[in-house]
Amino acid sequence: MSKSFLALVLLESPATPDMVALAEAIRARHPELPVEVEGGREEGARQGSPLIRCGNELVAVMSMPAPVPEDPGLWSRASTIWPQAKAVAARHRGHLIVSVLGKNQQLLPTARLTTAVIGALIATMPQCCAVVWNGKVARPADLWLDMSSRSFAPYPGYPVSLWIDILPFRSETGIGAVTMGLSEFSEREIQFETHKLPLATLINKVDGLAVYLVEHGPVVKNGDTFGGSAHERFTVRYRNSDQFGGLPVFFCIDHAA
Repeated sequence: MSKSFLALVLLESPATPDMVALAEAIRARHPELPVEVEGGREEGARQGSPLIRCGNELVAVMSMPAPVPEDPGLWSRASTIWPQAKAVAARHRGHLIVSVLGKNQQLLPTARLTTAVIGALIATMPQCCAVVWNGKVARPADLWLDMSSRSFAPYPGYPVSLWIDILPFRSETGIGAVTMGLSEFSEREIQFETHKLPLATLINKVDGLAVYLVEHGPVVKNGDTFGGSAHERFTVRYRNSDQFGGLPVFFCIDHAA
């Protein structure tokens, strides 16, 4: 499976990144990653080049002197855990487009690398105020700055919550949670419903399954069980969600329900 991700870094005012400073910040934050400004030696690098080489990959960082397109649903979802989201979106005036180039990108390594570059951008550009990941998930810049330092951490320590939302909802059985953004890694979202589990436990179960699917891809088959122990295991069913407009989901319900 191959794919690239598109990330938008929102800016309070339009600005063009200093690619040499960006390379230095990536090296400082991720010493294990070879980095160079594309176009030759950094002393003579063209200031206008939008490309930086990280390991064997080219990453494009393009400056856009305009706000991102309006998406009320995105910012409403973000506001559930980030109350200032809509205000930040309303006042930004420019953005950066960040993407790994190439046709044969592997999902998780591409997400890790893109995240590392975005963290370094935020570290070098005080104008950064938010990040929109692949059109699905919006997070504040300070959270990205912190969590992106773990871009290359071993499983399960990398920052999946920057890439995937877990949104609670009311269901016929009680409460539920649905993911947004997981399908980019595993072809489906998760919809988990319960009438017995507390919300924190429910979110923890969804998060555990989501991280597993990000790491391994769509390996959970229709009818498989998942969980930390025999007592905690639940069944995963393939379904098109009745509650979320036919969204393809891994539908889960705890056995107690």
